[in-house]
Amino acid sequence: MKDVMTHSDPKTVEDAAALLRAGQLCAFATETVYGLGADATNADAVLSIYETKGRPRFNPLIIHCADLAMAETLAEFSPLARRAAALWPGPLTLVLPARPGNGLADVAMAGLDTVAIRIPDHPLALALLAAVGKPLAAPSANPSGRLSPTTAFQVRLGFDGRVPVLDGGPCRAGVESTIVRVLEDQLVQLRAGAIARHDIEQALGLSVAVADKDAAVAAPGMLVSHYAPNASLRLNTTPKAGEAYLAFGKAQDFAGPTRNLSPSGDLHEAARNLFAMLHELDGLGADMIAVAPVPDRGLGEAINDRLQRAAAPRD
Repeated sequence: MKDVMTHSDPKTVEDAAALLRAGQLCAFATETVYGLGADATNADAVLSIYETKGRPRFNPLIIHCADLAMAETLAEFSPLARRAAALWPGPLTLVLPARPGNGLADVAMAGLDTVAIRIPDHPLALALLAAVGKPLAAPSANPSGRLSPTTAFQVRLGFDGRVPVLDGGPCRAGVESTIVRVLEDQLVQLRAGAIARHDIEQALGLSVAVADKDAAVAAPGMLVSHYAPNASLRLNTTPKAGEAYLAFGKAQDFAGPTRNLSPSGDLHEAARNLFAMLHELDGLGADMIAVAPVPDRGLGEAINDRLQRAAAPRD
């Protein structure tokens, strides 16, 4: 398939930073997925994110910071939050009480008194944040509810070349960050993601609770229907004639379009391939994708979360 190019794709970090400082949007790579970036202190720029994605205004945005010093200007860090922040840079988003007068556009927090913050673990993203000198609101760079992009090509395809993209190569994690709300003495996972809950618990030496699935939207990625391809999904099953097949581990023989998340059953490989392979199968035009069972342990929790949201009934 021929690439979709724009006339305004930045070639350097400084080119991209100039767009963002001017109040424009620019997509960029992180270790998780590509983000649709805007100056988080510029209300008009943040509104452009919602308008470009078709994103509901009640769905808050993750704010990306260059370092802990920048993050501390935006949120109140309790002792527990500081312990959790030791996992930065990385694919962990912390939901913290917003610091009064933090300068963020209100629409970026969707009217909440909390802010979702992370420091990405990607050299290009960190260089861009440093060059802009301001926090960037950056949800996944895709139309709302659709598959998240893990390459610059997928961003261009999703927005028909209308959004400038700073190409940082394929994203190594392949799924979005894990989102954890920090309460006084407890961590609560709001969204499973690229760092497994077990790994957070092991690193911090404490348990992480899981939010009720019916909880109000307090962070990105909590909508019931989300991350969806054009095709419908059937989960934990085997394929039928006329369908495409997303396999995992040792796969049955199937004559139709097939991709295997990880023939060896490696959950890290599966997470890295999830969105890319759904993009590929979707591009082949099947109306239904049958998805093999994926173990619900480690990163399997995040993979199954994305698959369940992708398979949910759509409005």
